[in-house]
Amino acid sequence: MSEALKRTIPNHLCDNLDIVIVGISPGLFAAYKGHHYAGPGNRFWKCLYLAELTQEQMSADEDHKLLNHGIGFTNMVARATKGSADLTRKEIKEGSRILLEKRQRFRPKVAVFNGKLIFEVFSGKKEFHFGRQPDRVDGTDTYIWVMPSSSARCAQLPRAADKVPYYAALKKFRDFLNGLIPNIDESECVFTDQRIRQCSEQQQQHI
Repeated sequence: MSEALKRTIPNHLCDNLDIVIVGISPGLFAAYKGHHYAGPGNRFWKCLYLAELTQEQMSADEDHKLLNHGIGFTNMVARATKGSADLTRKEIKEGSRILLEKRQRFRPKVAVFNGKLIFEVFSGKKEFHFGRQPDRVDGTDTYIWVMPSSSARCAQLPRAADKVPYYAALKKFRDFLNGLIPNIDESECVFTDQRIRQCSEQQQQHI
């Protein structure tokens, strides 16, 4: 895996995207494979499919094809790491600046932070809900959305089924922005503690 430390994963970005998924930095396995969220324990691709953000089950090898679905990828820091603790303050500060520039350049409808930690690092906020945030990306009309990490190491929500409600809500919000549904309620796209409990109970009922 030492070779993976030298590798980066290409951004998949273009104009007029609905969603851009933002990671903090590539994991070693993803860097080794050269594709986003390629780790064997990562739930990202399964969640996309189960939430119907893709019509078929896709894999990390097909990450570039998500552009055809209006979904792109980028990371705050391009360097592969074992974990976010390996990143320096300088890297994070510079990565945040570059990330903002990329979002101002491409202006997706929604910027989705894959994990609570990366949004804390980017925004400096400690208190916020999962789902749509009240602020937009500076200088754009891009909405900000925070997801639980798609990694299986996310102790609070380890299974794909635990994470799907967040992806399903994102799909509904995207469909609203694209005019496919007439309206959406605040409670459908902001996950308060009460809503998280309700989603958890619903998942348990379906298992």
